[in-house]
Amino acid sequence: MLVSLVPLTLLGLALLGSFGLQDVWTNSLGPTIKARVTLPVYRGIDFSVKKIFDEDTIGLIVFAAALALWNISRGMRIVMKALNVIHDTKESRSGRRLVATDVALALAIGLCVIGAFLLVVTVPRLAGGLMGALLYFCAWAGAALLLAVGIGLVMHYAPAERPEATWASAGSVLVVVTWIVASVAFGFWAGSVANYKSATGTLLVFLLLTTYVLMSTTVFLAGAQLNELARKGGRR
Repeated sequence: MLVSLVPLTLLGLALLGSFGLQDVWTNSLGPTIKARVTLPVYRGIDFSVKKIFDEDTIGLIVFAAALALWNISRGMRIVMKALNVIHDTKESRSGRRLVATDVALALAIGLCVIGAFLLVVTVPRLAGGLMGALLYFCAWAGAALLLAVGIGLVMHYAPAERPEATWASAGSVLVVVTWIVASVAFGFWAGSVANYKSATGTLLVFLLLTTYVLMSTTVFLAGAQLNELARKGGRR
């Protein structure tokens, strides 16, 4: 999943360029990064981002999407094995069906994550003042809904034994809420507190990023276990 962050970031930047939203980088993301890194590092990052904006966005989007789909589908296979253990069931699906499930779930998760990102980045920019605040709230609510849909699909279709839709979504609330809180906290720290100008600060960023991803996977497994406990309790 850490590896998949690279093509997902590339895909997100390519989509911003395709939609004509380069000012998201120049007016928002870029200045935030510039204030926290050394000038040579920022020049390298800024050059790379603008190079992405100037490239053929269609080809870049296809390449980044294919690479992200491959990495996420490999991650989905691990998730399927983990959920089979939680559901105490053996894998009985054919190899072809497993591959189809991998790809379908990876595509669904990718679309939900990219959709949530675009909602949060673009929708609040449509208006200012009170309307802007309302759009900001709606964007985050829509992003949470997209993430919940993605998690619900994984909970329901990833294990060999499909739980009922009710139990497949029960733990999704825990997962999505925790992810949003953790993402906001990590984003605040990375954008306002972290110091990338020292070697120690840079290493700390990677350490906390790894911790963030590890915590996200742990929360997901906890939500899946909560679903299974709720399902077993409901059968009694």
